[in-house]
Amino acid sequence: MSGGLLTALIFLPLIGALFILMQSEERAIWNSAFIFSLLPLALSFYVLYEFNPQSADYQFVEQYDWIPTFGISYHIGIDGISLFLVLLTTILITLSILYSGGGDIEERPREFCFFMLVLETGLLGTLLSIDLFLFYMFWEVMLIPMYFLIGIWGHGRRIYAAIKFVLFTMVGSLLMLVGILYLVYQAHVHFNRTSFDLPLLYQVPLTATEARWLFAAFAVAFAVKVPMWPLHTWLPDAHTNAPTAGSVILAGVMLKMGTYGFLRFAIPLFPTVAVEAIPLFMALAVVGIIYGALVAMMQPDIKRLIAYSSVSHLGFVMLGIFALNPQGIDGAIYQMLNHGVSTGGLFLLIGMIYLRRHTREISEFGGLWKSVPVYAAIFMVVMLSSIGLPGLNGFVGEFLIMLGAFIRIRLAVVIAVVGVILEALYMLWTYERVMFGPIVKAVNETISDLNGREIAVMVPVIALMLFMGLFPRPIISRMEPSVTAMLSRANFAEAQLEHERQLKRIATLPRLNHEPEIAAAIR
Repeated sequence: MSGGLLTALIFLPLIGALFILMQSEERAIWNSAFIFSLLPLALSFYVLYEFNPQSADYQFVEQYDWIPTFGISYHIGIDGISLFLVLLTTILITLSILYSGGGDIEERPREFCFFMLVLETGLLGTLLSIDLFLFYMFWEVMLIPMYFLIGIWGHGRRIYAAIKFVLFTMVGSLLMLVGILYLVYQAHVHFNRTSFDLPLLYQVPLTATEARWLFAAFAVAFAVKVPMWPLHTWLPDAHTNAPTAGSVILAGVMLKMGTYGFLRFAIPLFPTVAVEAIPLFMALAVVGIIYGALVAMMQPDIKRLIAYSSVSHLGFVMLGIFALNPQGIDGAIYQMLNHGVSTGGLFLLIGMIYLRRHTREISEFGGLWKSVPVYAAIFMVVMLSSIGLPGLNGFVGEFLIMLGAFIRIRLAVVIAVVGVILEALYMLWTYERVMFGPIVKAVNETISDLNGREIAVMVPVIALMLFMGLFPRPIISRMEPSVTAMLSRANFAEAQLEHERQLKRIATLPRLNHEPEIAAAIR
């Protein structure tokens, strides 16, 4: 038992959200929201400090009977897979609220802060849940605040984008719910016990057909959330029309719920099917990498360009996950963090220039280095982080993913490298068009550079990029035990499949040649 530390981490933002509803003065609302975002941030750093990096087990575990009649418990914990995603969530929520209070959100600030803090509770609960019913509840909770953030404070076709986001996610969620209920039913059949507890569900014996259908149900739900090609079409609309804070949290954290779902649920619950699906998912990941990069290159709207770049970046994460080896999965988790920091930073910077020019069209800019040099310098660092410059955070994750995928399927890496080249091409080309050349629009000469609040928002982002790029070991070392434990199920399943393939091959050999093959198979 951890004395309620993780419970406080999850529900402090919700308490803050309820407190904000009682406020009426705008400055008090923003100050309260910022303070209640700092509390879980401080707790997440304390959890990081107290976390045992040698342990693969869940830590700070809390488990209580909740609805015992249906085998539902309040079971939460944290391990190396979720540790830094929790930290990333609390950091980005705090920075988003700090930025939004500087003029980005002028209408209905109380409701905005309420939904941001409720969203934080949903995100943290999803990452910390070990009971599948609790996980599904938080999974759905985080959907509603984002719907309102896009629909009320978004731009352009915001209602269309919000509804599309909800419909795509809910269809996937319902498939996952069916899979959860069937899995719990099988647990009752085999163990005479109804339970949604994940460690027990790992042990449920399933036929090959059952496992494939259940894996498909979970995988579709998580693939929509990632989103993987071709289930990605909701993402560009949601990103483009969301407010800046919504885009930061959507890209920085919510997309990671899909990749986290594969690591925590889909692969460990159905390891044999996951091993069989390696070629399919690595192929889809590679297509997503190339497709996202090519489409991003053609976008006239800089925010939509970054949205499509997320399809490409998350393709790399999926490539690392389905390498199903320590290098690939360590790199995938690291790249999840990298993407949250770098793409979150890019969306913040795009929001800052939008406040000044009220346009995101690349053709409306040019020569900004002369009028806003601080903005241009910070944008350059974040852009280089996004394309994986050595010394910044993006390089470490991509390198580990490439290494892990090369061990698994070399052709996938050969094709994915093209995506790295395309990514550098469209980001550098965009930067050149926005920042360099003559100032062709007179209004660009008079726009103001970043103010103190905006610099304060970006300094932690750049500090994270440098730390993660130069000192990856403290982060990776805390992931490795949990990653190794998770991979042990997949490795065992892969060994079983290889043994079955050898036996089938032996059965096709002439009778007289069986003895040496059988001896080799036994060895």
